[in-house]
Amino acid sequence: MPNIASSEKRVRTTAKRTAINTSRRTRVRGFIRKVEEAIKSGDKKAALAALKAAEPEIMRGVTKGVLHKNTGSRKVSRLSKRVAKLS
Repeated sequence: MPNIASSEKRVRTTAKRTAINTSRRTRVRGFIRKVEEAIKSGDKKAALAALKAAEPEIMRGVTKGVLHKNTGSRKVSRLSKRVAKLS
């Protein structure tokens, strides 16, 4: 444990930010999972709706620093491609 006040505060701040970032990352993964489940079921309408909900959530993760910009773009791109493949 740190003895200096500022480093004690950094420990508290880091713990708080870690909790927030973990919940954001979990939320993004949940939205991605919903799209993948809709793709697996073969329901194009549901997949499109899930993708429409997931895309802003993924990009929000990018702006909040949970995901890298290119990672977010890659995930959206690959999901879009898989949804478009559905007949």
